[in-house]
Amino acid sequence: MSGKRVWVAGHRGMVGSAVVYRLGREGCDILTAGRDMLDLVDQRSVREWIARERPDAIVLAAARVGGILANDTYPVDFLYDNLMIEANIIEAAHRADVNRLLFLGSSCIYPKFAPQPIPEDALLTGPLEPTNEWYAIAKIAGIKLAQAYRRQYGRDYISAMPTNLYGPGDNFDLQSSHVLPALIRKAHEAKLTGTSEIGIWGTGTPRREFLHVDDCADACTFLLKNYSNAEHVNVGSGEDVTILELARLVCDAIGFTGGIATDPGKPDGTPRKLMSADKLRGLGWTPSIGLREGIAATYDWFLANRI
Repeated sequence: MSGKRVWVAGHRGMVGSAVVYRLGREGCDILTAGRDMLDLVDQRSVREWIARERPDAIVLAAARVGGILANDTYPVDFLYDNLMIEANIIEAAHRADVNRLLFLGSSCIYPKFAPQPIPEDALLTGPLEPTNEWYAIAKIAGIKLAQAYRRQYGRDYISAMPTNLYGPGDNFDLQSSHVLPALIRKAHEAKLTGTSEIGIWGTGTPRREFLHVDDCADACTFLLKNYSNAEHVNVGSGEDVTILELARLVCDAIGFTGGIATDPGKPDGTPRKLMSADKLRGLGWTPSIGLREGIAATYDWFLANRI
């Protein structure tokens, strides 16, 4: 991939910034466009930008993202904005004759009660988890749009579905963050103030899978170099933990010795969400950053970069 011009859409986000760094190590010429330069929801602007810059490939990491609370509070934003972003970029890529594109989705595309671990062919086999269905529907549409351009026009567009990601550049705002960075923020503040316990939503029993964002970026690079097929590919660690176990890992990494209180009155979400890693492992890729190690490194980043 050395010398290829690659546009990373969403380069300032956690995933996008990790992909920029990883592709830079491959010798790629990275193209970026911040919100001050390009409104991805505006079709005309996206068409004109891609037509002018003519990238060799695109990594579509741009998205409106957030946890259960954000999804439940802003359903229009999560559905409309994500639909527009992916449709504008994929369609404009085709118009500009960009033949290589990687669309990044999310593990929430799968049914709430999908078989565990979740294989790629579980898509559209059952109802979605209601607390994030708006985001999930948009991401499913993105997968199908990439497949449609492959079928109708022969475009080499592929899709990858990362599991729950964390790491440098994550969102630690308690009103809009995902569970792992929220736990880091809560445990850190409790440690500073001497609070006796931190709270977690739900019963603490749901199981979740986590992958460090640097591993995700490495997997994306691997897929760009080695994969060309219509079916999306799961990108995960292949292991899961309960939310309560995750909270304990976070507290250990931060040095918070207080208690952890569950709140059964709050929604748990999907009981378990572990994706099958068989397909990506079969292609020859495996992650390298363990969860305990990754949490500690993420906390170090949080300490160095928090406002």
